[in-house]
Amino acid sequence: MKKSINPNWAYLKDKIAVLPDDPGVYQYYNKDGKIIYVGKAKNLKKRVSSYFVGKPDNGKTALLVRNIANIEHIVVHTEEDALLLENNLIKKYQPRYNVLLKDDKSFPWIVVKNEHFPRVFATRNVIKDGSIYYGPYTSVAMVRTLLDLFKSTYPLRNCKLNLAPHKIAEGKYKVCLEYHLGNCKGPCVGLYDEDSYLKNIDAIKNILKGNIHAVIRHLKEVMHTYAADFKFEEAEEIKQKLKQLNSYQSKSAVVSSSINNVDVYSIIDDENSAYVNFLKVANGAIIQAHTIEFKKKLNESLPELLSLAIGEIRERLHSTAREVIVPLKPDTEFESVKFVIPKMGEKKKLLELSERNVKYYRLEKLKQQSIRNKETREDRILSTMQKDLQLKAKPRHIECFDNSNIQGNYPVAACVVFKNAKPSKKDYRHFNIKTVVGPDDFASMEEILERRYARLINEGDSLPNLIIIDGGKGQLSAAVKILRKLNIEDEVAVIGIAKRLEEIFFPNDPVPLYLDKNSETLKIIQYARNEAHRFGITFHRNQRSKDFVKSELNAIKGIGEKTSNALLEEFKSVEQIKKLAVNDMENLIGKAKARIVWDYFHAT
Repeated sequence: MKKSINPNWAYLKDKIAVLPDDPGVYQYYNKDGKIIYVGKAKNLKKRVSSYFVGKPDNGKTALLVRNIANIEHIVVHTEEDALLLENNLIKKYQPRYNVLLKDDKSFPWIVVKNEHFPRVFATRNVIKDGSIYYGPYTSVAMVRTLLDLFKSTYPLRNCKLNLAPHKIAEGKYKVCLEYHLGNCKGPCVGLYDEDSYLKNIDAIKNILKGNIHAVIRHLKEVMHTYAADFKFEEAEEIKQKLKQLNSYQSKSAVVSSSINNVDVYSIIDDENSAYVNFLKVANGAIIQAHTIEFKKKLNESLPELLSLAIGEIRERLHSTAREVIVPLKPDTEFESVKFVIPKMGEKKKLLELSERNVKYYRLEKLKQQSIRNKETREDRILSTMQKDLQLKAKPRHIECFDNSNIQGNYPVAACVVFKNAKPSKKDYRHFNIKTVVGPDDFASMEEILERRYARLINEGDSLPNLIIIDGGKGQLSAAVKILRKLNIEDEVAVIGIAKRLEEIFFPNDPVPLYLDKNSETLKIIQYARNEAHRFGITFHRNQRSKDFVKSELNAIKGIGEKTSNALLEEFKSVEQIKKLAVNDMENLIGKAKARIVWDYFHAT
């Protein structure tokens, strides 16, 4: 045996030398006495020795071997026993270097209680009291569907009364609301005999076993008997039960009547995880489906991972299927289990269905991960902005302002809103400047900021974390003046960005900040500034266009602004007005004015 990379090799060599050649489980401990790995083996001595011979095939295994300070082992009878024990020890100790099962929840059962007039209900606790438990079910929705089916088809009781014959004979019970609603036939007061009740229970047991065909066949025979005896009401009641059962049956994925009590497994993996899908087939229909995910630690092989999944699912779902359909042979032999790798036919279709399910599951996981990563990216950008701009909080809510005018004419302003570093277009706002005469950007900025934030304060809306002003020191000073006037100067951070050198200005600081051109902070600020400019220019053009249309109509002698507005509101554009006949306008603006407008556009 070659020299090992483990510093404790001298001590471990003696322990390995006395390991048996039997199946079992080995446990590796670190120097602190903590279990760091649990493994199974068909031959304990050969398997454990292999870790210390030659160079490990990957870095994680090398790190594991280097940290082993002690080895313990447990001998079992078979390799399958070793797999189950390994699984239980991994769940208990969760060693650092073992595959991590990410889904370890308990599943619900449907129980038929061991009592007179048995109740049927869902539970997660299995009690050894003679009751019969069916499941466990991987889908809570399936459990609810079955219980709803039983409730609508069979009159079962749901009370906890002791319905032993002598208790009923004492006459101490009274019927409850369930009886009056028609959900129970009153066995508590002797209105329903136990033999009839148990026939319903037998039908329910058959359904829970997946043998729904036998139940349907029996009910059809009973229905025809009732009909032959002219008991049409009873026959109709049976017909409604059949309708419920057929509806439930149609929801089951029927694959082939020739396939019975078969488990199907498929597996796919990537660099970090493995996904295994399980389907259970009984009486030609899929009655259970479940997918589990393993977090890989030591570049485990697919046969090894598939064995672990089969052992886990057979234990948790209490599967006893003797035939198991798989895409590849597991590395563990299971007692009385025949593994089938189909090449064609119905079993191949079942395997392909399982493979399709596991691929969809993995795709859904990747989508969820992508969403989480996206959220992480947003937080990273906001944290960077907070640090770069020395803000008190992450700027989750940003508002940016820009003014637009041509030599003082048509003065407008725009406010764009960014939430979590992305535009929130539904929150964009534009403003007509109302109080400023001439091209005064500073006064215009003061007006729109005061209007914007006075309204937010009055309406109790949240204020932004950061305000960006498109402009230098002058515009920034105007903004600070208004924030101080509204008494929110300490609540909201404000900066200005000057276009020429992309300088970032802060209140009361004459020295601007120059951010790297590739900085995410600068890119978000530029994006907001450019978006405010675009939104403002668009609004500005619309205002000029409206004014031009109005001025053309107002140029008609004898037509005032009121008449112009009425025409535009009704006919939408000057081009449309030009096409009108005189009588098209008479009802709206009168005969005389209609003639004036028509003559103006049609003068030769």
